[in-house]
Amino acid sequence: MTFEQAVLGFAVVAALLTVVPGVDTALVLRSSISHSRGYAAATALGVLSGTIAWGIAAAVGATALLAASTLVYRVFSLAGAVYLAWMGARFIVKSFRGGVAQDAELPALRGSARRGFTTGLVTNLLNPKVGVFYLAAIPQFLPEGVSPIVMGTVLALVHNAFGLVWFAALILAGSALGARLRSPRVMRWLDRVTGGVLLLFGVRLALDFRSAP
Repeated sequence: MTFEQAVLGFAVVAALLTVVPGVDTALVLRSSISHSRGYAAATALGVLSGTIAWGIAAAVGATALLAASTLVYRVFSLAGAVYLAWMGARFIVKSFRGGVAQDAELPALRGSARRGFTTGLVTNLLNPKVGVFYLAAIPQFLPEGVSPIVMGTVLALVHNAFGLVWFAALILAGSALGARLRSPRVMRWLDRVTGGVLLLFGVRLALDFRSAP
């Protein structure tokens, strides 16, 4: 397998993986509707940075520990499950506590770009399924004569290229819809739906934790 063949082959897998709905998509979409574009972009950059970290780790074999060690995988799964469930529950509780009587249009919440970046990064890094995917996929696209670290970084950047386009589309669409959807009633339901998605993924990770051998 040549370098070009490896990149093209991985690009097909990365493109399909990018558009599959998941935690990252829900997080960025929610940020684009309820916050500013800058906050949503920072969240997306956090997610993409986590992807690069996983790609490099998989290339050098660090994530092999997730597959080889049941204890490490369980710790990661439990940490990820608790974090996602906590985020989901926080969104849901906030939507009931922060009810607004009037339906006047709300301005976009600016938030902190650093907070958005951290949220995206931590959410991605605490998802062990991302690490397992990279562990399974990247070794199959490592041509001879190319440094694993270099190749892992290149493949992660390929994945990020698709992610950048996908997240940009989500942010633009969310920002455009945000002007119409950013009412107290809609925002409460948006938080409940987003919280439910995060909570669901947290529960699924917890079930994986319990069923791991």
